[in-house]
Amino acid sequence: MNVLVTGAAGFLGYYIVEQLAARGDKVRAFCRRSVPNLELPGVSVALGDIRDRSAVVEACRDVDAVIHTAAVAGIWGPWELFYETNTLGTQYVIDGCRAHGVRRLVYTSSPSVTFAGTPQSNVNESEPYPTRWLAHYPHTKALAEQLVTAANLPDVLHTASLRPHLIWGPDDRHLIPRLLERAKAGQLKQVGDGTNLIDITYVENAAEAHLQLLDALDGPRLGGRRYFLSQGEPVNCWDWINEVLALADLPPVKSKVSYGVARAAGAVLEKVWKVLGRKDEPRMTRFLAAQLAMDHYFDLSAARADFGYRPQVSTAEGMARLAVWIKKIDG
Repeated sequence: MNVLVTGAAGFLGYYIVEQLAARGDKVRAFCRRSVPNLELPGVSVALGDIRDRSAVVEACRDVDAVIHTAAVAGIWGPWELFYETNTLGTQYVIDGCRAHGVRRLVYTSSPSVTFAGTPQSNVNESEPYPTRWLAHYPHTKALAEQLVTAANLPDVLHTASLRPHLIWGPDDRHLIPRLLERAKAGQLKQVGDGTNLIDITYVENAAEAHLQLLDALDGPRLGGRRYFLSQGEPVNCWDWINEVLALADLPPVKSKVSYGVARAAGAVLEKVWKVLGRKDEPRMTRFLAAQLAMDHYFDLSAARADFGYRPQVSTAEGMARLAVWIKKIDG
Protein backbone atom coordinates (compact mmCIF):
# COMPACT_ATOMS: atom_id res chain seq x y z
CA MET A 1 0.00 0.00 0.00
CA ASN A 2 1.16 3.56 -0.73
CA VAL A 3 0.46 5.70 2.34
CA LEU A 4 0.84 9.42 2.94
CA VAL A 5 1.59 10.35 6.56
CA THR A 6 1.24 14.02 7.48
CA GLY A 7 3.17 15.32 10.45
CA ALA A 8 5.70 12.57 9.80
CA ALA A 9 8.53 14.34 11.62
CA GLY A 10 6.43 14.57 14.78
CA PHE A 11 6.46 12.23 17.76
CA LEU A 12 3.53 10.01 16.77
CA GLY A 13 3.99 10.55 13.03
CA TYR A 14 7.49 9.12 13.03
CA TYR A 15 6.43 5.95 14.86
CA ILE A 16 3.63 5.47 12.32
CA VAL A 17 6.07 5.90 9.42
CA GLU A 18 8.48 3.44 11.03
CA GLN A 19 5.79 0.79 11.50
CA LEU A 20 4.43 1.20 7.97
CA ALA A 21 7.92 0.91 6.49
CA ALA A 22 8.71 -2.12 8.65
CA ARG A 23 5.78 -4.04 7.23
CA GLY A 24 6.65 -3.17 3.63
CA ASP A 25 4.34 -0.29 2.78
CA LYS A 26 5.61 2.58 0.66
CA VAL A 27 5.40 5.79 2.65
CA ARG A 28 5.34 9.45 1.64
CA ALA A 29 6.30 11.46 4.71
CA PHE A 30 4.82 14.96 4.58
CA CYS A 31 6.46 17.40 6.97
CA ARG A 32 7.82 20.91 7.22
CA ARG A 33 11.39 19.73 7.65
CA SER A 34 13.25 16.56 6.88
CA VAL A 35 14.86 14.65 9.74
CA PRO A 36 17.46 11.84 9.60
CA ASN A 37 15.05 9.37 11.22
CA LEU A 38 12.87 9.45 8.11
CA GLU A 39 15.67 8.04 5.93
CA LEU A 40 14.14 4.56 5.91
CA PRO A 41 13.72 2.00 3.11
CA GLY A 42 10.52 2.65 1.21
CA VAL A 43 10.09 6.17 2.65
CA SER A 44 10.17 9.34 0.57
CA VAL A 45 9.88 12.83 2.02
CA ALA A 46 7.60 15.59 0.72
CA LEU A 47 8.33 18.93 2.34
CA GLY A 48 5.47 21.34 2.91
CA ASP A 49 3.22 23.09 5.39
CA ILE A 50 -0.17 21.63 6.25
CA ARG A 51 -1.56 25.17 5.91
CA ASP A 52 -0.53 25.26 2.23
CA ARG A 53 -3.50 23.78 0.34
CA SER A 54 -1.69 23.24 -2.95
CA ALA A 55 1.20 21.43 -1.25
CA VAL A 56 -1.17 19.20 0.71
CA VAL A 57 -3.31 18.34 -2.29
CA GLU A 58 -0.24 17.50 -4.36
CA ALA A 59 1.11 15.29 -1.58
CA CYS A 60 -2.04 13.18 -1.88
CA ARG A 61 -1.29 12.28 -5.50
CA ASP A 62 -0.69 8.57 -6.25
CA VAL A 63 -1.33 7.26 -2.75
CA ASP A 64 -3.89 4.70 -1.61
CA ALA A 65 -4.42 6.03 1.89
CA VAL A 66 -3.65 8.93 4.21
CA ILE A 67 -2.88 8.99 7.93
CA HIS A 68 -3.25 12.61 9.01
CA THR A 69 -1.40 13.40 12.25
CA ALA A 70 -0.16 16.94 11.54
CA ALA A 71 -1.44 19.45 14.09
CA VAL A 72 -0.43 22.22 16.43
CA ALA A 73 -0.99 21.29 20.05
CA GLY A 74 -0.88 23.30 23.26
CA ILE A 75 -3.08 25.17 25.69
CA TRP A 76 -2.30 28.69 24.50
CA GLY A 77 -1.81 30.61 21.28
CA PRO A 78 -3.70 32.61 18.66
CA TRP A 79 -6.93 31.19 17.26
CA GLU A 80 -5.69 31.69 13.70
CA LEU A 81 -2.71 29.36 14.19
CA PHE A 82 -4.83 26.56 15.65
CA TYR A 83 -7.66 26.99 13.15
CA GLU A 84 -5.48 27.25 10.05
CA THR A 85 -3.36 24.25 11.07
CA ASN A 86 -5.81 21.89 12.73
CA THR A 87 -9.08 22.66 10.96
CA LEU A 88 -8.22 24.11 7.55
CA GLY A 89 -5.22 21.78 7.25
CA THR A 90 -7.57 18.82 7.70
CA GLN A 91 -9.93 20.22 5.07
CA TYR A 92 -6.99 20.42 2.67
CA VAL A 93 -6.18 16.75 3.33
CA ILE A 94 -9.79 15.86 2.53
CA ASP A 95 -9.58 17.99 -0.63
CA GLY A 96 -6.44 16.11 -1.65
CA CYS A 97 -8.08 12.74 -1.07
CA ARG A 98 -11.06 13.76 -3.21
CA ALA A 99 -8.89 15.24 -5.96
CA HIS A 100 -6.76 12.12 -6.35
CA GLY A 101 -9.21 9.34 -5.57
CA VAL A 102 -7.67 8.31 -2.25
CA ARG A 103 -9.90 5.67 -0.69
CA ARG A 104 -8.94 5.70 3.02
CA LEU A 105 -8.26 8.46 5.55
CA VAL A 106 -7.39 7.95 9.21
CA TYR A 107 -7.36 11.14 11.26
CA THR A 108 -5.53 11.61 14.57
CA SER A 109 -7.99 13.41 16.80
CA SER A 110 -7.97 13.85 20.59
CA PRO A 111 -10.23 12.88 23.50
CA SER A 112 -10.18 16.56 24.47
CA VAL A 113 -12.68 17.19 21.66
CA THR A 114 -15.35 16.00 24.11
CA PHE A 115 -13.94 17.69 27.25
CA ALA A 116 -16.32 20.27 28.70
CA GLY A 117 -14.44 20.94 31.92
CA THR A 118 -16.21 18.24 33.92
CA PRO A 119 -15.02 14.74 34.92
CA GLN A 120 -15.12 11.98 32.28
CA SER A 121 -15.19 8.51 33.81
CA ASN A 122 -15.21 5.58 31.38
CA VAL A 123 -17.15 7.56 28.76
CA ASN A 124 -17.62 6.18 25.25
CA GLU A 125 -17.97 7.71 21.80
CA SER A 126 -21.54 8.85 22.51
CA GLU A 127 -20.04 11.66 24.62
CA PRO A 128 -21.13 14.90 22.87
CA TYR A 129 -18.99 17.81 21.79
CA PRO A 130 -19.05 20.72 24.28
CA THR A 131 -20.99 23.88 23.60
CA ARG A 132 -18.26 26.00 25.25
CA TRP A 133 -14.52 25.53 24.92
CA LEU A 134 -11.69 26.10 27.38
CA ALA A 135 -8.90 26.15 24.76
CA HIS A 136 -8.42 26.55 21.02
CA TYR A 137 -6.75 23.16 20.58
CA PRO A 138 -9.72 20.93 21.44
CA HIS A 139 -12.12 23.29 19.67
CA THR A 140 -10.22 23.26 16.37
CA LYS A 141 -9.57 19.51 16.61
CA ALA A 142 -13.30 18.92 17.12
CA LEU A 143 -14.12 21.02 14.06
CA ALA A 144 -11.59 18.98 12.07
CA GLU A 145 -12.96 15.69 13.36
CA GLN A 146 -16.43 16.70 12.23
CA LEU A 147 -15.06 17.50 8.76
CA VAL A 148 -13.49 14.04 8.59
CA THR A 149 -16.71 12.36 9.67
CA ALA A 150 -18.75 14.33 7.15
CA ALA A 151 -16.27 13.47 4.36
CA ASN A 152 -16.97 9.74 4.67
CA LEU A 153 -18.70 8.52 1.53
CA PRO A 154 -19.20 4.78 0.95
CA ASP A 155 -17.28 3.41 -2.04
CA VAL A 156 -15.56 6.78 -2.52
CA LEU A 157 -13.66 7.81 0.61
CA HIS A 158 -13.74 5.89 3.88
CA THR A 159 -12.75 8.02 6.88
CA ALA A 160 -12.35 7.38 10.61
CA SER A 161 -10.84 9.20 13.60
CA LEU A 162 -8.70 8.02 16.50
CA ARG A 163 -8.60 9.79 19.85
CA PRO A 164 -5.40 8.65 21.65
CA HIS A 165 -5.06 10.11 25.12
CA LEU A 166 -1.78 11.51 26.51
CA ILE A 167 0.70 9.86 24.17
CA TRP A 168 4.05 9.21 25.86
CA GLY A 169 7.25 7.26 25.35
CA PRO A 170 10.85 7.60 24.14
CA ASP A 171 11.59 10.57 21.83
CA ASP A 172 8.65 12.60 23.17
CA ARG A 173 9.43 16.28 22.64
CA HIS A 174 6.48 17.74 24.55
CA LEU A 175 4.74 16.02 27.46
CA ILE A 176 7.62 14.31 29.29
CA PRO A 177 10.30 16.98 28.67
CA ARG A 178 7.92 19.73 29.81
CA LEU A 179 6.99 17.77 32.92
CA LEU A 180 10.63 17.27 33.85
CA GLU A 181 11.51 20.90 33.08
CA ARG A 182 8.77 22.22 35.35
CA ALA A 183 9.71 19.81 38.12
CA LYS A 184 13.35 20.91 37.99
CA ALA A 185 12.21 24.55 38.15
CA GLY A 186 10.03 23.84 41.19
CA GLN A 187 6.89 24.80 39.27
CA LEU A 188 4.83 21.62 39.73
CA LYS A 189 1.91 21.61 42.13
CA GLN A 190 -0.71 18.93 42.62
CA VAL A 191 -4.06 20.32 41.50
CA GLY A 192 -7.07 18.89 43.31
CA ASP A 193 -7.19 16.09 45.86
CA GLY A 194 -4.84 13.79 43.94
CA THR A 195 -7.36 10.98 43.38
CA ASN A 196 -8.24 11.63 39.74
CA LEU A 197 -7.79 8.83 37.22
CA ILE A 198 -6.55 9.44 33.68
CA ASP A 199 -5.88 7.42 30.56
CA ILE A 200 -2.43 7.35 28.94
CA THR A 201 -1.25 5.84 25.64
CA TYR A 202 2.20 4.43 24.91
CA VAL A 203 3.34 5.80 21.56
CA GLU A 204 3.95 2.44 19.84
CA ASN A 205 0.44 1.32 20.74
CA ALA A 206 -1.00 4.55 19.37
CA ALA A 207 0.92 4.09 16.13
CA GLU A 208 -0.13 0.45 15.74
CA ALA A 209 -3.77 1.39 16.25
CA HIS A 210 -3.52 3.75 13.27
CA LEU A 211 -2.30 0.89 11.09
CA GLN A 212 -5.00 -1.44 12.39
CA LEU A 213 -7.74 1.07 11.70
CA LEU A 214 -6.29 1.88 8.28
CA ASP A 215 -6.41 -1.81 7.33
CA ALA A 216 -9.95 -2.17 8.64
CA LEU A 217 -11.12 0.75 6.48
CA ASP A 218 -11.08 -1.40 3.35
CA GLY A 219 -14.87 -1.22 3.25
CA PRO A 220 -17.70 1.00 4.45
CA ARG A 221 -18.30 -0.78 7.77
CA LEU A 222 -16.18 1.55 9.92
CA GLY A 223 -16.51 4.67 7.79
CA GLY A 224 -17.31 7.83 9.72
CA ARG A 225 -16.56 6.26 13.11
CA ARG A 226 -14.58 7.80 15.99
CA TYR A 227 -12.60 5.83 18.57
CA PHE A 228 -11.10 6.55 21.98
CA LEU A 229 -7.67 5.03 22.49
CA SER A 230 -5.42 4.40 25.50
CA GLN A 231 -3.60 1.70 27.46
CA GLY A 232 -7.00 0.47 28.61
CA GLU A 233 -6.05 0.79 32.27
CA PRO A 234 -6.49 4.21 33.90
CA VAL A 235 -3.75 5.40 36.23
CA ASN A 236 -3.83 7.83 39.11
CA CYS A 237 -2.70 11.10 37.53
CA TRP A 238 -0.37 12.22 40.31
CA ASP A 239 1.01 8.78 41.08
CA TRP A 240 1.97 8.46 37.41
CA ILE A 241 3.52 11.93 37.30
CA ASN A 242 5.58 11.09 40.39
CA GLU A 243 6.63 7.80 38.81
CA VAL A 244 7.89 9.69 35.75
CA LEU A 245 9.76 12.14 37.97
CA ALA A 246 11.37 9.26 39.85
CA LEU A 247 12.77 7.94 36.55
CA ALA A 248 14.75 11.18 36.36
CA ASP A 249 15.74 10.99 40.04
CA LEU A 250 13.48 13.93 40.86
CA PRO A 251 11.44 14.16 44.07
CA PRO A 252 7.65 13.68 44.02
CA VAL A 253 5.28 16.64 43.84
CA LYS A 254 4.54 17.82 47.35
CA SER A 255 2.96 21.26 46.93
CA LYS A 256 -0.81 21.23 46.51
CA VAL A 257 -3.48 23.65 45.37
CA SER A 258 -7.24 23.17 45.18
CA TYR A 259 -8.96 22.94 41.83
CA GLY A 260 -10.93 26.10 42.58
CA VAL A 261 -7.83 28.13 43.28
CA ALA A 262 -6.01 26.75 40.23
CA ARG A 263 -8.96 27.46 37.97
CA ALA A 264 -9.29 31.02 39.29
CA ALA A 265 -5.56 31.59 38.83
CA GLY A 266 -5.82 30.23 35.30
CA ALA A 267 -8.67 32.59 34.45
CA VAL A 268 -6.68 35.57 35.71
CA LEU A 269 -3.52 34.56 33.85
CA GLU A 270 -5.47 34.07 30.62
CA LYS A 271 -6.80 37.63 30.85
CA VAL A 272 -3.38 39.06 31.66
CA TRP A 273 -1.74 37.15 28.78
CA LYS A 274 -4.40 38.43 26.36
CA VAL A 275 -3.98 42.04 27.48
CA LEU A 276 -0.21 41.82 27.19
CA GLY A 277 -0.36 39.91 23.91
CA ARG A 278 2.00 37.27 25.24
CA LYS A 279 2.52 34.20 23.06
CA ASP A 280 4.18 31.94 25.61
CA GLU A 281 1.93 29.62 27.62
CA PRO A 282 0.75 30.76 31.06
CA ARG A 283 1.77 28.44 33.89
CA MET A 284 -1.91 27.75 34.49
CA THR A 285 -5.14 27.99 32.48
CA ARG A 286 -8.71 26.88 33.16
CA PHE A 287 -8.29 23.98 30.74
CA LEU A 288 -5.05 22.81 32.35
CA ALA A 289 -6.49 23.07 35.86
CA ALA A 290 -9.43 20.87 34.89
CA GLN A 291 -7.21 18.32 33.14
CA LEU A 292 -4.92 18.03 36.17
CA ALA A 293 -7.71 17.73 38.75
CA MET A 294 -10.44 15.67 37.11
CA ASP A 295 -11.00 12.12 35.89
CA HIS A 296 -10.64 11.63 32.15
CA TYR A 297 -10.57 8.00 31.08
CA PHE A 298 -12.47 6.20 28.37
CA ASP A 299 -14.27 3.05 27.28
CA LEU A 300 -12.27 1.28 24.57
CA SER A 301 -14.95 -1.28 23.69
CA ALA A 302 -15.51 0.13 20.21
CA ALA A 303 -11.82 0.04 19.23
CA ARG A 304 -11.48 -3.50 20.58
CA ALA A 305 -14.54 -4.76 18.76
CA ASP A 306 -14.20 -2.93 15.45
CA PHE A 307 -10.51 -3.30 14.61
CA GLY A 308 -9.10 -5.56 17.31
CA TYR A 309 -7.16 -2.97 19.28
CA ARG A 310 -5.08 -4.48 22.08
CA PRO A 311 -2.11 -2.57 23.55
CA GLN A 312 0.93 -4.69 22.73
CA VAL A 313 3.24 -2.72 25.03
CA SER A 314 2.07 -2.73 28.64
CA THR A 315 2.28 0.37 30.79
CA ALA A 316 4.98 -1.28 32.91
CA GLU A 317 7.08 -2.15 29.85
CA GLY A 318 6.54 1.32 28.42
CA MET A 319 7.75 2.90 31.65
CA ALA A 320 10.85 0.70 31.59
CA ARG A 321 11.63 1.88 28.06
CA LEU A 322 10.93 5.47 29.06
CA ALA A 323 13.37 5.12 31.95
CA VAL A 324 16.18 4.13 29.59
CA TRP A 325 15.45 7.11 27.33
CA ILE A 326 15.24 9.59 30.22
CA LYS A 327 18.59 8.44 31.56
CA LYS A 328 20.02 8.89 28.08
CA ILE A 329 18.78 12.46 27.56
CA ASP A 330 19.35 13.49 31.17
CA GLY A 331 22.96 12.43 31.03
